[in-house]
Amino acid sequence: MSEEQNNVPEETTTDSTPPRPLDRETLYKLVWSEPMLKVAARYDVSSSYLARICTRMNVPRPERGYWAKLAVGRAPKQPPLPEPEPGDELAWTREGEVAPVKKLTPRPPTRKRKNKAKPKLIRSGLHPHIVGAKDLFAAGRTSYSSEYLKPSKRLLVDLAVTKSGLNRALDFANQLFWALEESRFNVVFAPTHEHFCRTEVDIHEKPKKKTGYEHSNLWGPNRCTVVYVGTVAIGLTIIEMCEEAEARYVNGEFVREKDDIPKRSRYSYDYSWSSTRDFPTGRLRLQAFSPYHRAQWVKQWQETEKRDLVSQIKKIVRELKAAASEIAKLVEEAERQAEIEHQRWLVKREKMRLEEIEEKKAESRKESLEDLVQVISDWAEVNRIEQFFSDAEKRAHELNDDEKHAMLERLMLARELIGSTDALDHFLDWKSPDEKFKNKRLYYSD
Repeated sequence: MSEEQNNVPEETTTDSTPPRPLDRETLYKLVWSEPMLKVAARYDVSSSYLARICTRMNVPRPERGYWAKLAVGRAPKQPPLPEPEPGDELAWTREGEVAPVKKLTPRPPTRKRKNKAKPKLIRSGLHPHIVGAKDLFAAGRTSYSSEYLKPSKRLLVDLAVTKSGLNRALDFANQLFWALEESRFNVVFAPTHEHFCRTEVDIHEKPKKKTGYEHSNLWGPNRCTVVYVGTVAIGLTIIEMCEEAEARYVNGEFVREKDDIPKRSRYSYDYSWSSTRDFPTGRLRLQAFSPYHRAQWVKQWQETEKRDLVSQIKKIVRELKAAASEIAKLVEEAERQAEIEHQRWLVKREKMRLEEIEEKKAESRKESLEDLVQVISDWAEVNRIEQFFSDAEKRAHELNDDEKHAMLERLMLARELIGSTDALDHFLDWKSPDEKFKNKRLYYSD
């Protein structure tokens, strides 16, 4: 057995119930202590699925044939466990299980020493998050009362576009993502362990004044697209803007009033009418936002008729980098406020718990007293019944044998029907206030 295997904790090498959640350090020790098939079997998953978990958690794993080489002393050196990168999952659990894992604190990037600089990233075709997106968007249906695409898949790059603007949006997204990657800012889908929020999307080039709650029929991803600047996540949404214009409903569709409207026949009925509708302009807007709960921050860049978004990419990258410090401060302040509110809630909860205890104790005293009064009331009745049976039995002994036997037999039947006539039995069933309180169920129990 290798030195690495000897260093594996006992709970990771036995066949007992595996630890949950599975953190990076434990997974690293497991996959380097025995073959993936055995480790996967413990968690009731396949080895290929476990390999994907290793990739998501940035955990190096043995290459194919490692264990055969190890047996003959020719295995390559075990690589160390790297520090988690922004976007890496820090723990794995089965769906529905809670993973209380410590998250990375959002921090803006710091200047690196020259001797530790990494080689420049070279672009190569489509960014990984753009690959295949075009076909999935194009195959989707359109949103109600508009032409915006709604693909069936929900894990896609965050776009709000029409079919006519899809190519331009994906081309801009590809160039932006590569520019961010070249600056060492990772573009990823939001990690599953982060509960990021997507900011509301407004597709209008000139934002409309809100008059109340408006339902949005636009498509939205399950996990927003984010770029990690340092360890600060910034959400990215690319929007094709629209403008409101007068339109006429003709032949099953709305047509701009200024466009050529098909002429109807002289003898046909006019089933058209005019209305205001949203029409896509083909111009794009990039919306960057803070995905952290309670840390509100939004910034937008949008195209004009004279300037497109591609020409603004360098400026966008610089401004996103500068925004990381502001967002980190907002997150820190939001966490501070959340902790203050949590402490207030704990104080309030303790107050309600004490109030409930006093209320339940008072209720127990009242019930116990009522029961005791009833026992005292029953005491007299029980004694009266017992006096009746005692007197009847005494008189039965004065009768002749046949009458005596018949009378005693009927008294026995009567006693069975009445039950216990011992007043102490009724008193023993009585519960004191403390006994009553112990059986109470507290809502704010510890």
